[in-house]
Amino acid sequence: MKLRTPQEITAATVDVARNKVSMPAGKLLIQAVQAGCFIAFGGVLSLVVGFGFPEITAGNPSMQRLLSGCMFPIGLILVVVLGAELFTGNNAMLIPAYMQRHYGVWPVLKNWTLVYFGNFVGALLFGYVMVYAAGLTASGPYHSAIASMAEAKVSMPWLTVFVKGIGANWCVCLALWLALAGHTLIEKMAGCFLPVMAFVVLGYEHSVANMFFIPVGMMEGASVTVSEFVTSNLVPATLGNIAGGAIFVGCVNAYVHLKK
Repeated sequence: MKLRTPQEITAATVDVARNKVSMPAGKLLIQAVQAGCFIAFGGVLSLVVGFGFPEITAGNPSMQRLLSGCMFPIGLILVVVLGAELFTGNNAMLIPAYMQRHYGVWPVLKNWTLVYFGNFVGALLFGYVMVYAAGLTASGPYHSAIASMAEAKVSMPWLTVFVKGIGANWCVCLALWLALAGHTLIEKMAGCFLPVMAFVVLGYEHSVANMFFIPVGMMEGASVTVSEFVTSNLVPATLGNIAGGAIFVGCVNAYVHLKK
């Protein structure tokens, strides 16, 4: 079966989005918690592999990022194939149908809010139970790596995090569009892999991933307060993710490929 055209991909998001906004709140939250766990799973895998070869990465600055980038896409692959609800993906996915007036702004905001909350719960639960309590980051080099990562993420200027948030979700939502182009599991995995790997290697900021990385870093002793986590990283990363997904992918593709 041939790949979908750009027009067919964007048209396919309309039916997907209508199902998303009509989903019962309880089911939506469960799927959102599941997605938060999936992204956190990709996060810890990227941490363990990316920082697990210090002798190799010490003299090769991009190698750690490349190793982490090759592992992280498993999270989005699970989200796409298993139909979980990811806030950053829905930033773009709900826009074409909204622009065609299949629903108003309230269903979009309601979906984003519930899914964001569910993603946060899933990422925190996975981080505490499956990573911190399991001792995956208790010893070096992972202990110092996750703590340093958390501190670095809250130390960047607000505008820098915002711009990096745009870049991250531009890549993630492009990955979703590529996944929709394919029909087989391999095609969908390939569509998810390359853009997500790219955003990790480039160091962009993904709000749902940071719901895992920064809290686990704090559990491991990072010098980061809850206020710093929220105001210095989570807020600007989230706003950047919305802009990168809704405008750069959702709006642009709807305007170019769908009837006005």
